[in-house]
Amino acid sequence: AQTTQLLVEPPWRPAVLWDRVTPTCQGLGTTSDTTWYVNEQSWQPKELDNFTVTDSGTYQCYRPGSGFSHTVSVLNDLLVLQVPAWALLEGYTVTLRCQGWGDRSVTGVQFYHGDEEVKSPRPGTELSLSPLQLNDSGHYHCESQVYSRGSQEWRKSSPVKMMAHEIPILWVSMWAQPPGGQVEPGHHLVLSCEVAVGTGPLSFTWHRGGSGAPLGTGPRLELRHTGDNDSGHYHCQVSNGDSMEESVPLNVTVLVPVANATITPGPLSHQVHTGDNVSLCCLVQLGSAPVTFTWLCDGKELDQGPILELGDVDVGHSSPYQCVATNQLGQDGHRVFRALSPELALEVTPGSPWVTAVAAGVGGSLLFLVLLVAVIVGWHWQHCLGG
Repeated sequence: AQTTQLLVEPPWRPAVLWDRVTPTCQGLGTTSDTTWYVNEQSWQPKELDNFTVTDSGTYQCYRPGSGFSHTVSVLNDLLVLQVPAWALLEGYTVTLRCQGWGDRSVTGVQFYHGDEEVKSPRPGTELSLSPLQLNDSGHYHCESQVYSRGSQEWRKSSPVKMMAHEIPILWVSMWAQPPGGQVEPGHHLVLSCEVAVGTGPLSFTWHRGGSGAPLGTGPRLELRHTGDNDSGHYHCQVSNGDSMEESVPLNVTVLVPVANATITPGPLSHQVHTGDNVSLCCLVQLGSAPVTFTWLCDGKELDQGPILELGDVDVGHSSPYQCVATNQLGQDGHRVFRALSPELALEVTPGSPWVTAVAAGVGGSLLFLVLLVAVIVGWHWQHCLGG
């Protein structure tokens, strides 16, 4: 959820009155919706935004849509230690500065981390921590001689808390070996996760689809003896305690090579008649999609696709037909698998099934009539002899 932010210019913390501090409230809503608080009391400046602070104290702003901001302190002390007001990230250079009231000169500056003195590489009013480490976090203060009321006074600043943050994780990527995440059943697949930006101790978890329980930890995930149930969308999550990011999912495919291609209708020798509308279909018993089909007629390429439409056949269609089913590993096709069907010998005979059926019906009727006449003649002769 978005929260209200109170920004100050110049961007130092704590702010000091003699720097002519200008606060800005950022959050949901408009400037007219802003309510300001000074020392926890509601206060309405002449200008709601970008005004100049004229009194020391604590400042806070409120926006109805995003709530209260953090509190900003504005000091008017004789000696102040300041740290940058932005996020302090591990590995970068951070400079702390010790200032006297109204930019008065200070001498003999000493810096302390807690109760331990921190030696500055160069004498002066600034302490540079480079590169910033997580264990540099803590409370700091400075001590110095400050010119005041015509004399030098030894002063100690109020402590200021400095927090070093790990660099947020950005640009998490993953890749697979073999490339593309395609692998044959029983083979070995390795997924690797990398972080382009991010510091601190990194923790890795691996997930498939929406599974809650991680499949593994560490920057690599090895899938040995892959099977069909290993296919799916994989991603890795990386965390350093301060932030967490995940990679774009990678689709892992356990590709089954095509096998056992057949042509229907069968059997291997198929008889049809001229004028019949004939379609042949190529099927595979095994094979991961996408599968392509090529038809061969007498060993020569004829057509593409799982169905071969021959239409109304004639005697010239009598030939051996085969289909070739193909699938491959990777978009570049570095592994191609093929399955060749047995030949189907298509035999086209003259005539049509209707003519043949009529002829067969007429022949049967004639045979019945001949047998009937023979029975009648035989009965007649027997009757005559008996008379």
